[in-house]
Amino acid sequence: MSTTARPDPLATFESLDPATYAFTRRAWVDAPPAHVYQLVGDVSSISRWSPNATDAAYDHEAGPRAGAWFSGRNRKDGREWTTRSQVVRADPAVAFGFVVGGAENGIVRWDWTFHPQGRGTIVRQSWQLLRLDPALGTTRTDLDDLRRYMADSVEVTLASMAQYFAGDCGTE
Repeated sequence: MSTTARPDPLATFESLDPATYAFTRRAWVDAPPAHVYQLVGDVSSISRWSPNATDAAYDHEAGPRAGAWFSGRNRKDGREWTTRSQVVRADPAVAFGFVVGGAENGIVRWDWTFHPQGRGTIVRQSWQLLRLDPALGTTRTDLDDLRRYMADSVEVTLASMAQYFAGDCGTE
């Protein structure tokens, strides 16, 4: 007989630990890190690959640098909404990261890292829930489903990005 407790799928919202809602996925793309970074750092490019992000643009006179803000349009399950995000890391050819909601009180952190491998780049994309918010779900099951959905979305994004570069589109 096992005495291991199973997590309660209906655990109270306040008892959930946002740190447990994170993942990293990776893919190899046929382009050098500097080129991949340039396209990822240009947030308007994300709609080329992401099944959820339909549009993104930096604020006037902002760009891929720490502290810069941008707005992004997203969709999921027939709903659309706009987010405000702040760049928290912008190291050309190395890493790019932003926090939805801003560095001070953000809800989700997205990070991209770029590591040279052969003639291309290993791209790692990470997602981490920073704090609980009822807009994302109110039970463990809701948040497990969200993490799974976002992981699937990232896998599609990375596969689309790899295909984009393999088709010489990345040399535009």
